Amino acid sequence: MELVIGRVAKSHGVHGELVVEVRTDAPEDRFIPGIELRGRRDRERATRPYVIEAVRAHSGRLLVRLEGIRDRDAADELRGTLFVIDSADIPPSEDDSYYDHELEGLRAFLVGSGEELGTVREVLHTAAGELLAITTTEGKEVLVPFVTEIVPGIDLDAGRISVAPPDGLLEL
Repeated sequence: MELVIGRVAKSHGVHGELVVEVRTDAPEDRFIPGIELRGRRDRERATRPYVIEAVRAHSGRLLVRLEGIRDRDAADELRGTLFVIDSADIPPSEDDSYYDHELEGLRAFLVGSGEELGTVREVLHTAAGELLAITTTEGKEVLVPFVTEIVPGIDLDAGRISVAPPDGLLEL
């Protein structure tokens, strides 16, 4: 499974630098001069290799220079490119930490009744913390705070999570 680690937002300057929005917890391990990145355009399946020439932090993003990209026009052509890695290339999650892709697709069940609530569609990262976007069995979406008190159990092998919602959380 491909995981997005960055997205080219725009070009920067006239010498081909790219503004990259980081989508990984470890950019220092993924964006290193000399390593090869795989990039693909939105909605395309094929990836193309790019070698990082230089990286520097800039306003919460990265400025990245790639080999062969020397001017603003060439950099503008890469706008929207997603840099991806294979999920097999990352270390396994530990203890109570999970990667988003491990949670997405899990079936959610209510603690106590065992009734199926729905399926985790996406993990949302907000200023207030992580939320699980769950599509209910009725096709509606509920947002569940991803905290131990509300999501007390996760069984990746069984493909399920347990949800203990406080009163009113699931009222649509």
